[in-house]
Order: sequence, then structure tokens, then C-alpha cells
Amino acid sequence: MKRLNIARFILHTLPQVERELKYWQNFAQQSPDPNLREQALKSIKLKRFHAQGGSVYTNWHPHWDTVLTPLIVAVQTISDYLDNLCDRMQFTDPDAFRVLHLAFLDALNPDAPLKDYYQLYPNKNDGGYLAQLVVRSQQQVQLLPGFPVIRDLLGYLASLYCDLQVYKHMDLANRESTLQAWAEKNGSKFPAIAWWEFSAAAGSTLAIFALLAAATQPQLNSREADQIFESYFPWICGLHILLDYYIDQHEDRLGGDLNFVFYYPDPASVPQRLGYFMRQAIEQAQNLPDPAFHTTIVKGLPALYLSDPKVKQQGLDSAARYLITQAGSGTRKLYRLCRALRCLRAV
Repeated sequence: MKRLNIARFILHTLPQVERELKYWQNFAQQSPDPNLREQALKSIKLKRFHAQGGSVYTNWHPHWDTVLTPLIVAVQTISDYLDNLCDRMQFTDPDAFRVLHLAFLDALNPDAPLKDYYQLYPNKNDGGYLAQLVVRSQQQVQLLPGFPVIRDLLGYLASLYCDLQVYKHMDLANRESTLQAWAEKNGSKFPAIAWWEFSAAAGSTLAIFALLAAATQPQLNSREADQIFESYFPWICGLHILLDYYIDQHEDRLGGDLNFVFYYPDPASVPQRLGYFMRQAIEQAQNLPDPAFHTTIVKGLPALYLSDPKVKQQGLDSAARYLITQAGSGTRKLYRLCRALRCLRAV
């Protein structure tokens, strides 16, 4: 039974991720368009922990890290870059966002030809940055022996992710109604969760990374792939993004940004609902092959997000303690580790 080797992740995986991010940072600096260059560099600087966190899946089958680490970093970098282009450029055309996000879909499909992803976007010349990210992803994906088994599941998850990104960045007049209609239609098979919780789950890349890691194994079959998908979506994915939104409430209010936590009826119900997601996510992880590995990842989510200084700044300490307790044994140790790592990075 495989477990997550925390020491290996810190000492081996994270330096690998930093080398990959440095490569893409240097590439982005060559972008002729100053706005695209700025957003590419900001997405790497401010959201690097997304790639760092996603790379934990390379430790499931560590002999494949030379394939998985560049793949996960490239896919996550595409995600973060496109999010910035949709969110930070005072532009709200859903058709342009849809074409941009073809890059995310193509990155997970090695047979897809490159496209003009900036076709409807006002800024266009990134020096080949986005296209090269797609190429790198495709090159790595086609090395996975189990890719044919996960292809359709990846396509489904990627399509949900892209739909969400398009709708959540629309103009305010149409955003909520369009997003809610989409979520209610696509989330009807998950009656235990609300439409905004389905939307949150769709915004997570964790299920994609788990499937990519599973596809390193030649013996992977469709039953095992389906089990991973059903365990991660919606519970583990939903927990991931709801925690992210939970600690971002203050800045999202200031910026007028969409935050799914705002749809709960009152502040007290949020940690209660997150606790429910936590328990469901842990139960699902414990039913997977190598349950100790996936359970550690789930328990690491509250440790990672609730160790952020934004928790104390917003007076969410008591809710954080409740959620860490709900996560059960081992989470407090991971929480202390995350706090220590944050302190080291701040030095």
C-alpha cells in the first residue's frame, strides 16, 4: 500500500516544480505583448502553489515523476494563465474565453492540433507561450501507457472546467443566471450538493491530476479509472475549491469577484457544510486503491488552506479549528508543517 512520502515531496518534488516554473517564467518574459507577458508572469508568481500542490500526485508513482511533473506543471500553468486573462484584463466576452480555453482541452488530448487560441481575444502575440505549454502537455500525456483508459474522463472533467471558467467570468448582468442554469443541468446527477457546490467541484484540477497519475500504470482499467473519478468528483474536488474560496472571502468582496461561499444562507452554515464535504471526501479516499495516499491528500487540503494567514486576518480561527478537527487524525501535524513551510518562505 503506497503512502504519501512527505519528505520526498518537500525535498525532491518541490525543487522539480520550481525548475519547471522557472523555465516557463523565462519563456513568458519573452512575450512581445506587455499585457500578456504581465499576466503570464503574475500567474506564475502569485499562483505557483497551485502547481506545487498538484505535483503531490507525482509521488503516487514516483518513478514516473520525470513525465508527471512537467505535465502537471504545464497543465496547471495553462489553467492559472487563462484564469488571469479572463479575470484581470477588463474583458468579458464569453466567446473569446471559450476559444482561449480550447488550449486547456487540447493540452489533455495529444491528437488535437494547435489552434489560434487568441482568435477572439484583444491581445494576441505571446511569443508562442500558450502554444508551447499545450505542446509540452501533449508530449507528456502521450507517454502515459494508460491514457486511452482515462481519455474520456479527462475530456469530461476538462469540459466542465472550461465551461465554468467561461461562465464565471461573464459580465455581471448574465453571470449568475447563466452559471446557475449550467450547474443545475449538469449537476442533476449529484442531488446531494447545491448548484454552487457543483460549480466549485468543476473548478478543481485534482481529479484530472489523479487520473493522469493513475495512467502511468499499464494495467489501469476502466473500472479503476471510474472509481477514481467518482471518488474525486464531486467530494474531493468540491472540498478543494470551497476551501480556496473560503479563505478568499475578504479579497473577493473588495474586488467584486464571484465567490461560491457567498451563496450559503449564513456564515455559520459554511464550516458546517465544509465539514460535511470533508467527511465525505475522506470516506471516498479511503475506498480508493492506495487509500493512505489519497486520504493524506484530502487531509492535507484543510492543512494547506487553513494555515494561510488570511484565516486569522478574517477572524476564521474557530472555524478553522473545527474543520481541522473534522479532518481527523494526522491533519493537525500537516497543519503545523504547512505553517512552518509558510514561515520559511516568508524569511
